[in-house]
This record gives sequence, structure tokens and C-alpha cells, in this order.
Amino acid sequence: MNGSPRGLYAVTPDALADNPSRLLAACAAALVGGAVLLQYRDKRSAPARREQNAIALLALCRAHGGRLIINDDAALAARIGADGAHLGASDGSLSEARARLGPQALIGASCGDSLARAETAIVAGASYVAFGRYFASNTKPDAPPASLATLTAARSRLVVPLCAIGGITPDNGALLITAGADWLAAVDGLFGDGEPAGIESRARAYCALFVAS
Repeated sequence: MNGSPRGLYAVTPDALADNPSRLLAACAAALVGGAVLLQYRDKRSAPARREQNAIALLALCRAHGGRLIINDDAALAARIGADGAHLGASDGSLSEARARLGPQALIGASCGDSLARAETAIVAGASYVAFGRYFASNTKPDAPPASLATLTAARSRLVVPLCAIGGITPDNGALLITAGADWLAAVDGLFGDGEPAGIESRARAYCALFVAS
């Protein structure tokens, strides 16, 4: 599984991107709470700020044993030496990202509810695939829903790690693990109001689901 065990995949919310100190404190809490992957997702900061934040988050991941994935920007991931990149359906070429980042990088692809898209992504260079949204999502409220049947089918047919995303909380995540998810991606369900104590507690609750599965 490319060196990352099953578990919590923390995805940063836009609300924290404008405040680097809050962003770092929140992400440190998620990592201390047990997140195995951290995705820096920032749709609104200027390029210079994004790079500064990404460099700081990479150092944080190194200190806490996590791995940093950059959302939608393989070039930034390559510049700072991040562990990988995650690309949406219209966010660049997976094969080019693989060539840029090398064979050991974690490269993820958003696949919605499509097993065929996941299979195509793997051929193009994805090392994991993400399905969702599974529940109502504040981050992407208009994203079409995904089926548990797709996740189950992917588990039986694909050999790469599977990530589930979309409105996942410690209260509903066990269902997705049972269906085959290796990683539960969480944005608002984890980071909530941005307070470190709450984030660490929620991270531990997500991680407990994998221990129980």
C-alpha cells in the first residue's frame, strides 16, 4: 500500500488556508490523533502562500510520521518533495504526474461513482483511487452521490488502495470500511471549527473504526 497503512486521510479545509498558524496547529492535531495521510487542499490562496504552506505542512508530516499529498498540483508536489498528488477528473494528466513525481509517489485520482474511471486512472498511473461522495458534504454539496456497491466492486477487482470521501464522520465511517475502503477522507468531519483539541479527538475516533474493523 505504498508504505501507508489503512486509516484516516485528513484533507485541509479552505477556511484554514488563510491563517498559516491555525492551519499548522489543526494539521498537527490531526496527525497526533493518528491521520496517516494529509492532503493540502487550497483553492483560494496565491501561489506563493500555497507553496509556503505546503513546505510547512511537509515538515509537519515528517515530524509526525504522516505523508503529505498536494491537491491538484503535481508541479508543486514535485518542487517541495511532497509524497504525492491527488488529481480530480479535470485537474491534469495522471501519466504526466507520475512521470514528474516518480515511481514511489502516491498519486490519487477522484473517480466519483465510476469503477471504469478508476480502472482507467490506474492504467494512467494512479496508485490509489477515491470514490464519493457517500454522504451529504459541506465541501462539495453538489457532487453526485456514490454507491456502496461501487466500493465493494472496486475492492474485489482492484489491487490499489481505495479511498472513500464525502461527508464521512466517525458515526458513519464504519460502513465504508466494511465495504472495502482503506482510507476514510475527511474535511469538515475532522477539522470542524479548527480547534486542535477537538480535531485530535475526532481523529482518534476515526482511527478507532479501523481498529474495530
